[in-house]
Amino acid sequence: MNFKDFNFNSELVKGIESIGFEKPTPIQEKAIPIIMQGEDIIASAQTGTGKTAAFLLPVIHKIISSKKDDHIKALIIVPTRELAMQIDQQLEGFSYFTSISSIAVYGGGDGTSFSMEKKALTEGADIIIGTPGRMIAHLNMGYVKVKELEFLILDEADRMLDMGFHEDIMKIIGYLPKVRQNLLFAATMPYKIKDLARKVLNNPKEINIALSKPVEKVLQVAYVLYEQQKTPLVNHLLSSKHLRSVIIFCSTKSSTKQLAKELKKLRLSVDEIHSDLDQKSREKVLLDFRNRKTNILVATDILSRGIDIEDIDLIINFDVPHDGEDYIHRIGRTARAEAEGIAITLINEKEQGKFGSIERLLGKTVTKAMLPKQLGSTPVYNPQKSSYRSNKRNNFRRYKNRK
Repeated sequence: MNFKDFNFNSELVKGIESIGFEKPTPIQEKAIPIIMQGEDIIASAQTGTGKTAAFLLPVIHKIISSKKDDHIKALIIVPTRELAMQIDQQLEGFSYFTSISSIAVYGGGDGTSFSMEKKALTEGADIIIGTPGRMIAHLNMGYVKVKELEFLILDEADRMLDMGFHEDIMKIIGYLPKVRQNLLFAATMPYKIKDLARKVLNNPKEINIALSKPVEKVLQVAYVLYEQQKTPLVNHLLSSKHLRSVIIFCSTKSSTKQLAKELKKLRLSVDEIHSDLDQKSREKVLLDFRNRKTNILVATDILSRGIDIEDIDLIINFDVPHDGEDYIHRIGRTARAEAEGIAITLINEKEQGKFGSIERLLGKTVTKAMLPKQLGSTPVYNPQKSSYRSNKRNNFRRYKNRK
């Protein structure tokens, strides 16, 4: 089965193809048809199973097909601003070729952020991704256009309940129209989740999905280091032995371009692939890589699923992936067809919390290698501390309205 079998809107299909999605994960294969049919669902699916696309894709499709007005069509409630930003980023990729508008709404910003959120909620962005407290702050002021809301999605609902958001969730629901489609996703299904489901959902279909683990033949290694040590370490890793085929994943276009530029200075056989390249250019880059005309490919994270190439000797995560799903898909590019492979992840101080979450998802600790002495001293690995103070900067996602 592939994504074309869902008969999505053609503009949405363009977005899916540009990201490189081909075959749906188990949660997507099970959830998307149910959502397309208009039924409520309660799904047990950890981060890393593809659940975000499982609800975003059918919701985007149905909104495109619905009447156009200035009312909010879908509300996604999440426990943290980091998750809100992450979902908004994926939504932006999927809906790139459509007229869908969205905004992430969460606390911690300044007055400018709140004003922009108010503008989007007043004018009626199609999809809102928000944290409970911030959404209540806006809803209490009476300008949020939710009378025509069609979809309510509760993501990581078990975590929200653990954080004490039950009353906030129920208060938000009190503002919404009673007739709507409800989608609830959680990693676990304790009694309190099922109790919430009874209050919120209408005859839901139940889905339970386990996380796919990386194949055992992938040797996973990580280096804990400072950001400025990353490029020198990559230079060291690539020059220390002959490698036929290497993919280096970066999380942004700018870091992809910069790293490729640095590696080309070393006269290495390098090319880059990211969304600034048109489809024809991307295809040529991949063809050259498959044919070994180039043996090092620096790629953006958003394209990690679209690179289906055998015999990859080494995967380097230059930046820590956003979550376990991205990590598993990245390192899954190696150790295919019974071959063995190596996946190396570079972890700076700010990324330790994210990598700690990935290790918990994997159910094991990834081996930490010693940095070569000539590259200097390194920070201590303390993912709990890093997670606690994570991202205090205002990374507000821009309001995107292409109506």
